[in-house]
Amino acid sequence: MATTWQPALVSDELVTLTTRLGDPAKDLVILAEGNTSQRLADGRIVVKTSGSYMAEATADDFVVTEVEPLVAMMEDPARTQEDLTALLDAGEHDGVRRRGSIETLVHAAVQSVAPTAFVAHTHPTHVVGLLASVHAAGAFDEWVYSDEAVVIGVPLFVPYAAPGIDLGRLFLQRLRGYADEHGELPSAILLGNHGMVAVAGTAAAAEAITLMTVKGARVRLDALSIGGVQGLGEDTVAHYFERTDMVERRRNLAGMG
Repeated sequence: MATTWQPALVSDELVTLTTRLGDPAKDLVILAEGNTSQRLADGRIVVKTSGSYMAEATADDFVVTEVEPLVAMMEDPARTQEDLTALLDAGEHDGVRRRGSIETLVHAAVQSVAPTAFVAHTHPTHVVGLLASVHAAGAFDEWVYSDEAVVIGVPLFVPYAAPGIDLGRLFLQRLRGYADEHGELPSAILLGNHGMVAVAGTAAAAEAITLMTVKGARVRLDALSIGGVQGLGEDTVAHYFERTDMVERRRNLAGMG
């Protein structure tokens, strides 16, 4: 089986990240929205199950799945959503059907382009609000404050596609294009009319990127409400990534650098 239920392989770090992002007070997800994953040493990923609540997640609410079959599915135009559902099915355990999230392809796509430790997908209200607006595609083209530049870097925007195999295919295509252009993965990926994905080397970084992106969305929405957004300009922040103090700040804030 490509997908199995192995709670013993689920780290406390992943469970903690999931419940922290699922905290209702943060307004990042509601009900069974959102999903998280962690890469294992053998290249497989541990990903949240479909229908489980992030706020209440335990090790039982994750499955382990292989990346290669999921990527092959995205690359094969003949494969369907039903094929994906079957591939993510880990069977019934303790009277419960365990199946990987419908958005597992997003997590697999990241790993196929450049292996990374954690991926976190959420639907923050302010981010979705901005990405459901006429400003969505260019909303994050310019940074609006310095810490945003340091923590999330240059985001990737992916237009809307139906969650599942359609989103997976478009996401993989856009992610490969970004990596070819920038030589690395984006830290934040913005999904039109949908939400966001944080890509990080640590669980703390995944949370930091998520929260900073939410703040960035709120700042933009506030600015738009009183006439429009005035960004910092590329020249203003271009040197940030060359300064030793900013590299250290990026490492401290987002676990990168």
